Amino acid sequence: MIEVKDLSKSYLSKKNRVDVLKNVSFCINQGEVVGLLGSNGAGKTTLIKSLCGLIEPDAGQVTIRNLAVNHQDKRALKYISSVLEGNRNLYWRLTVKENIEYFLGNRGISRKSISIEMNNFLKKFSLLEKKNELVKNLSRGMQQKVAIIIALMSQTEVLLLDEPTLGLDVEANNEIRNFLKEIVKTEKKTILISSHDMNLIERLCDRVIIINKGEVVTDDSVENLLRLFQAISYQFIVDRPLKEEQNEKLRQRYPTMRSGFIEGNHTLEFTILEKKDFYQIVEMLKGFHVFIESIDKHQINFEQVFLTLVKGERQYATI
Repeated sequence: MIEVKDLSKSYLSKKNRVDVLKNVSFCINQGEVVGLLGSNGAGKTTLIKSLCGLIEPDAGQVTIRNLAVNHQDKRALKYISSVLEGNRNLYWRLTVKENIEYFLGNRGISRKSISIEMNNFLKKFSLLEKKNELVKNLSRGMQQKVAIIIALMSQTEVLLLDEPTLGLDVEANNEIRNFLKEIVKTEKKTILISSHDMNLIERLCDRVIIINKGEVVTDDSVENLLRLFQAISYQFIVDRPLKEEQNEKLRQRYPTMRSGFIEGNHTLEFTILEKKDFYQIVEMLKGFHVFIESIDKHQINFEQVFLTLVKGERQYATI
């Protein structure tokens, strides 16, 4: 449904050229729900706007249903609807009803044909009583619901969501999460969600693409990434540094091992998935006649794995 091939985009600043996207490539199949993760400035919004045809890349190509997205040919855009940065898709001085009618009218969809569907959507997502309310008077969560409803009613096969939970309080965040979960369940669309909200991505997506400094650093299923999150990291404080051949033997079996010197202590760090590995490490250290002074354990969580990947330290991905 979506193919991005060698996409690059840069901008000139006062001092130099900034590469926002660097040869980004990926595909999204019909019906897939894919998360796009990255830190501020990673290139997520530029990528989303390139998919929408709002930004023309310097190199590479975006195709939707085998149609190229470019400024000369708009045919591909009939398959796409988008919500950019939460609630920026709306006219705040229009009512909810007027916003829906206006934006769908731009796509050639008449007021009369959407009347029943609009009421059904507004009722389903607890907005029917706000139908004639000015958008500027709604909460941010309600505004973002209206923007997403407009995208859904546009009758496109592809839905692009850029930061749908941006700036929301805890209650509104949970409301939008449940809202999107219902959409994923019932609408059967191809969806790309760009977000900082890793819990949202985990709940909704089949697959995750993580970009950092304009490059794809990982593209994998949520299931595989969750397997990484189940890893446990152990820090051993030992009485002396290992010999080089001892370090090499450990690294051959445990590629994620790191050795260091922290606060006057010699340390060895391992990230493992199997409990049996812990005992094997202890036995190997015993065989090296190294005394273990202490062991510290901590769980690898979603945040840690994400930060590790965007920093380019891919050792966790080798587990």
